[in-house]
Amino acid sequence: MIYVKRELDILNRSGLEITEKQLSLFETYYKRLIEWNEKINLTAVTDKEEVYTKHFLDSLEMTRVIDISDQTMLDIGSGAGFPGIPLKILFPEIKLTIIDALRKRIDFLRLLTDELGIEVELIHGRAEEHDRKNAYDLVTARAVASLNILSELCLPFVRIGGYFVAYKGSNYNEELKRSANSFRILRSEVERIETFTLIKEKRALIAVKKIEETPDGYPRKFKKIKSRPL
Repeated sequence: MIYVKRELDILNRSGLEITEKQLSLFETYYKRLIEWNEKINLTAVTDKEEVYTKHFLDSLEMTRVIDISDQTMLDIGSGAGFPGIPLKILFPEIKLTIIDALRKRIDFLRLLTDELGIEVELIHGRAEEHDRKNAYDLVTARAVASLNILSELCLPFVRIGGYFVAYKGSNYNEELKRSANSFRILRSEVERIETFTLIKEKRALIAVKKIEETPDGYPRKFKKIKSRPL
């Protein structure tokens, strides 16, 4: 198969080594994403170069703040599989679990992962109802929600010494200030922040380390998390 140099150049910006097989998997991922996007709303981004940049490359940027190896990883509200699936393509040893509230997105991911030949645990459900607290090495979310909301949805599932990694925009400093109380209550602390630019847009990756087990009662029901953030 002949690969377009442009797509390879985009993925290479991550600083990671991309094999021919992995390139083939990303190409299949893109094709299936566009096909399914005509049936269900998976992404507003459909231009190939933008998908490779705003979804694939952005997902891989997590390696800026944390070393990826054979961790257990939970991707909450993954939607079309970001960032979990791109990371699984490059790091197949990850034990990846994806949870999403929309059945159709889970159906898409099941067909996609079968075709890609990668093993992923797919759960249809709400994050706050997940029962594996203090269990994962790494929990992430790329959802469009305030950090103090995301922290309660993610940190309870991180094991002691593990990390919650959040993808945020240019206003991350304000969100950090509003999240100080949630980090304290959820027994965690910000360990590292890495900023970068993605198509002229300032982005930030925030790595939050779990210090102690999450107290009983968290996460709360989403309606309460949203109406009364910590």
